[in-house]
Amino acid sequence: MKDWIVTDQDRELFERELNSFVPSTVFDAHGHWYRADHFSADALPELVKSGPAVAGNAAFEDAIGQLIPNRHTEGLFFPFPHTGLDVDAANEFLHQELLHRPGSRGQMLITPSQDPEFIRETVRKCGFVGLKCYHIYSSRRPTFDSRIEEFLPDEQVRVAHEERLSITLHMVRARALADPANQEWIRNRCEMYPNMRLILAHAARGFNPHHTMLGIDSLRGLKNVWFDTSAVTDSGAIEAIVNALGHERVLYGADFPVSHLRGRCVALGDSFFWISAENTNLDVPYARLDLALVGHEALRTLKIAATSLRLTDSQVEDIFHNNATRLFSLNVTP
Repeated sequence: MKDWIVTDQDRELFERELNSFVPSTVFDAHGHWYRADHFSADALPELVKSGPAVAGNAAFEDAIGQLIPNRHTEGLFFPFPHTGLDVDAANEFLHQELLHRPGSRGQMLITPSQDPEFIRETVRKCGFVGLKCYHIYSSRRPTFDSRIEEFLPDEQVRVAHEERLSITLHMVRARALADPANQEWIRNRCEMYPNMRLILAHAARGFNPHHTMLGIDSLRGLKNVWFDTSAVTDSGAIEAIVNALGHERVLYGADFPVSHLRGRCVALGDSFFWISAENTNLDVPYARLDLALVGHEALRTLKIAATSLRLTDSQVEDIFHNNATRLFSLNVTP
């Protein structure tokens, strides 16, 4: 089975395991929109190569409608970070596409070299509610070893504080939230800039749940930190967040278009590994192995966490839309 394609088998899985779990109204707090021609020809991401040339409002509506059918879905969207991307063009494309989706919101993709006043001017002009930083724009090599300040300078965080903006942060370094430098930056900047609203992507990069479990207590007491569930396929990180900070800090995220890849992430030792058909031998004697969509695997994971934590239906609805509605002062009722 191919990426991007939702099959009858996928639809059967959703109906059997997820249809009764996912509420009728959803706010997806983590999605990427792009145009393929905004990437340099020699640096086109594989995910973009295999997908539509234009993935904005219309493509998302179609794709999310197949992933979680018969739901009213709005979201928080930002460009697809990549070293070969025309960042300014990508931000303008996002702005124009959001004009067709007034119930959704956008974050400006930023690089550490951008002038803070240019960022302020752009978010005001485009009506963006936040900023999206990413480690690939750090000067450190490899960028996966970057400290947060190396791709998110303080002067940009100050703009977020002054403009009451959100920041979606995909932290790196090998141990994610268990890394003392990451813990120190998050706590220090959240206290220094209380009007900045920090969203830690992927359950604080909880692809190895032990990292989030080990580091979550360092964030207790902070009032301006949230976590999205995008592409997380192990329930431990989500459970640790809810136990430490409450379900009100958790935002559902599909991570479109990663949501439409096939595979899942598993913790291995002190790191993690993304399983795909290309890197894994699926020929086993006991069953036929067909990889599910990442978006469905992540929903199954969220359902496991909700069941384990004994969350009520209203608490699940908070995660799927009410928490984001309050964070962004939205009305997502169709």
